[in-house]
Amino acid sequence: MQAHHGTVDPAEVAKFEAMAAEWWDPTGKFKPLHMLNPCRLDYITTQIATEFDRDLNAPDAFAGLRILDIGCGGGLLAEPMARLGADVVGADAAAGNIPVAQVHAQQSGLEIDYRHTTAEDMAAAGEQFDAVLNMEVVEHVSDPLAYLTACRELLKPGGLHICSTLNRNPKSFAMAIIGAEHIMRWLPKGTHEWSKFITPDELFDLLKRAGLEPVDRQGFVFNPLTWSWRLSDRDLSVNYVTASVKPR
Repeated sequence: MQAHHGTVDPAEVAKFEAMAAEWWDPTGKFKPLHMLNPCRLDYITTQIATEFDRDLNAPDAFAGLRILDIGCGGGLLAEPMARLGADVVGADAAAGNIPVAQVHAQQSGLEIDYRHTTAEDMAAAGEQFDAVLNMEVVEHVSDPLAYLTACRELLKPGGLHICSTLNRNPKSFAMAIIGAEHIMRWLPKGTHEWSKFITPDELFDLLKRAGLEPVDRQGFVFNPLTWSWRLSDRDLSVNYVTASVKPR
């Protein structure tokens, strides 16, 4: 399936396509995501378990749930969802990411439906999911409201939308642009555009305008002493995540 229109920004897609082969290298260009991933998964699994009344300690805790990971990259989130028993679709506008994700899933013994497509195309095709994971994507699209509206259309009534992004303030510029790209060189220079970052209040407003009901937001906070991430109810100054639901 070809991705061909909508809110996709070709320049943004090209950046990630160039890094596709490195997705599963924990010391490579996606090192920040590998470090953040346990924290992201903690939030995602807790929110899904709460919303759908699932026991995370049970085998196949997410059995029967259809989950979309939009902007799936190499599958860092899709694979854990599949291990929890969910029926997972991973979609990405960067065609080069899909074979990387497919090969890794096959090597891991996981069945995941990976597709080179967009949220808009899937919504137009009438696809429906219990949960949509929309992590670190909204700051890379050309029209955030249209994109989030497509994500809402992809949800079943009562479905859960989890969206993370980067706040826009001097601290986020210092840490995400100067720190991550120029000093630490975790990411290639130009990976992020600070002007595209979205404040939590702006994202809540966009989610509401897209027809979703925001129910939670928390920060992902990096501790340079322990070299680890944690969730915070108060500190949303750089990386943060939101949960919202589609009205029944």
